[in-house]
Amino acid sequence: MDPALERLVLKNNPWLRDAHSWPAAVRVHLPETFVARKAEPSVAAALGRRDKVLLVTGPRQAGKSTLVWHLLETRGPHVLYLNCEEALVRNWCSTSPTLLLDDLRRFGKTIAVLFLDEVQHLPEVGLFLKGLADARSGLAVVATGSSAYEAREAVRESLAGRARRVGVFPFTLDEVAGEGHGAAPAVRDAVRRERFLRAVVFGGYPEAWLSDSPADVLSELLDALVLRDASVLFRIRHPDALHRIAALAARQVGSLVNLAEWAAVGGIDAKTVASYLYLLEQSHIVRTIRVFAGGKRRELAAAPKVFFVDNGLRNALSGGFDDYAARQDQGPLLENWVFSEIAKLLDRKTLLHYWRTKSGAEVDFVLVRNDRLVGIEAKASRMPRPRLERSARSFLDAYHPASFAVVNLALRHEEPVGATRVSWILPQDLPAFLAAQGLAARS
Repeated sequence: MDPALERLVLKNNPWLRDAHSWPAAVRVHLPETFVARKAEPSVAAALGRRDKVLLVTGPRQAGKSTLVWHLLETRGPHVLYLNCEEALVRNWCSTSPTLLLDDLRRFGKTIAVLFLDEVQHLPEVGLFLKGLADARSGLAVVATGSSAYEAREAVRESLAGRARRVGVFPFTLDEVAGEGHGAAPAVRDAVRRERFLRAVVFGGYPEAWLSDSPADVLSELLDALVLRDASVLFRIRHPDALHRIAALAARQVGSLVNLAEWAAVGGIDAKTVASYLYLLEQSHIVRTIRVFAGGKRRELAAAPKVFFVDNGLRNALSGGFDDYAARQDQGPLLENWVFSEIAKLLDRKTLLHYWRTKSGAEVDFVLVRNDRLVGIEAKASRMPRPRLERSARSFLDAYHPASFAVVNLALRHEEPVGATRVSWILPQDLPAFLAAQGLAARS
């Protein structure tokens, strides 16, 4: 083993020399305030297995590594940690996985967990992780990283049947609101509303959420995600054009993607716009959703809609950080927040679409699981009484979904409309509504 590499490994794993340093050395990787994550039970269960690689994926700085360190803290010093952003580590991992496992023996025979951080930086990550899984080393292998690398077909094929995937995203409302055990219902509701009003403006990235200066944190995070991660990882020649496309997506959040229009504004061709939008999606900055094709002739085979995974990043690009009540963009902002909550909470078997007809009737979100449909509308208004707009009634008449929710700012109400149970809910009620429909992922 290269002496410089060995020194680096020992520096990043001081407990390999002194087991008593373990608790203090691990706490360096943990924030002062740890927020319990929805994915924690799934990650904890997977850490106990040796037959598959555990992939913890999601946006950069969403708390993936923090969650793994939190779970490893109580398991003792039998961990070897490798930061794959380090050039020496990348070179080491580019060799045979079998040879790397042989090298690990020089650090002791008690290592039980191999923790690979930021694996998207490895050149042949799929083959490398496949080799570790196939080696049957007896180690629990956990890897964190952006799932952008999994978009490559070769990576998906390499890891087929060899990986357990768990997604970790910016905080959901349930995560930041806490359980509120013992508090009166009115108090819990007030806390959840206060948390929503912060999340709809600043989003849920852990560092921003826990900071006294979230706007500054989000500006720095935006530069890191767009200018460094997306640009460098995908070797973008013109990062300024990528930034313009991201800003345009922020201004048109919830709107149909018009590649020709975006190309004219961005000063690039439509094909490049499409590739940049794909890279932003793979970097967990934006996500596109497709129109629901239910087989009705009046429906429109329309372009996708674009949303941001996190409201804070959207506002860092466009809109700023004024309080929600004072904003001119309340409608798009609420719609994007509803999207982000749905995207974080939805289980893998449920598809997310929007609905639109040739005549202009539209429903913001349609959730599809097998033959079950659930519709959701976001209305940034203080509704004085239950009311369904014509578009929503058209959707109900055409498809008779099991449930339909109108997320609004003032009204709670529920009543049947034909065969559909329609609920008017406040934003803080959305997680419970999804859970009640059986569409939220279980921990």
